[in-house]
Amino acid sequence: MGDLDLSFIQDLENRPHVKVIEPEEVPVIDFFTSSHGDTKEIVSEIGNACRKWGFFQVINHGVPLELSKRMAKMAKEFFDQPIEEKKKVKRDEGNSMGYHDSEHTKNVRDWKEVFDFSLEDPRLVPAMDNLDDQELRTISNRWPQYPNEFRKACQEYSREVEKLGYRLLKLVSLSLGLPANRLNGFFIDQTSLCRINHYPPCPNPNLALGVGRHKDFSALTVLAQDDVGGLEIRRKSDGEWIPVKPIPDAFIVNVGDIIQVWSNDTYESVEHRVVVNTEKERFSIPVLLLPAHHVNIEPLEELLNEQNPSKYQRYNWGKFYASRIRGDYKKRDVENIQIHHLKKQHP
Repeated sequence: MGDLDLSFIQDLENRPHVKVIEPEEVPVIDFFTSSHGDTKEIVSEIGNACRKWGFFQVINHGVPLELSKRMAKMAKEFFDQPIEEKKKVKRDEGNSMGYHDSEHTKNVRDWKEVFDFSLEDPRLVPAMDNLDDQELRTISNRWPQYPNEFRKACQEYSREVEKLGYRLLKLVSLSLGLPANRLNGFFIDQTSLCRINHYPPCPNPNLALGVGRHKDFSALTVLAQDDVGGLEIRRKSDGEWIPVKPIPDAFIVNVGDIIQVWSNDTYESVEHRVVVNTEKERFSIPVLLLPAHHVNIEPLEELLNEQNPSKYQRYNWGKFYASRIRGDYKKRDVENIQIHHLKKQHP
């Protein structure tokens, strides 16, 4: 399999070592242990977690704790502002980056507000009103004037998490029996984004969800959650909703639709949701790793054979993404396109 460079883990000897939770919980993968052992061990752990759960947590991962704390502080300061201030950077049909809440999308049952920004700024995406041709448009991030350090904190934090995400992609690739860099080329001129979620206390938590059940359309999602909790995943073995317990300074990682297609269903994008409560606000910050707009998504040919033929039609990522964004604003007669719509029918 070859050695994977794990030198990114910094000063681990000086970090407090985190206790791993019980095995029946979502798997926890410790990069401290893996950095002192065989690369095959961590590759095997990630492969098993992707097959059984589609989710895992990583600890001792090398992302500086001070950046995470600063990011959490900036997030709270931004969302604590009056709604009139937040709306100065609200998103719209022409640009999906910026602030929005459930009141301004079709997902009116979601009890949350959000700020989105792209890791590449500006970036090219297909024009939403011209999905049948190759017309592109440029979108740029919308940054608020306050907090003063908000933009800098967002950019520094997301770049560090992005580095972790790409290291995880290499490990996922190795776990599929592929070269570590097999997926790298898809992310040149990437469309990856970071989302800051704020879930206020809800007076009627039985009537709403922070986010309804869904699957991520990303390749991988790398998420930080605070100590309030609320994320639940649908366990593959029995369909039960399982809470993901907060672990200090951990990241939650989940397989998205793109890896499900690339792996030809070896790994599955798993449903998850967020529940809310009456007493405490909650923050979470996912970084969604997304390929370039021109990339066509289809099962990787190295994983296919007569016994395992391709299960998906090819789709263009940029047009798929633009179609999903358009569906957030315009009522449509059909459901937003999902990867199960692209399944091939085999005899």
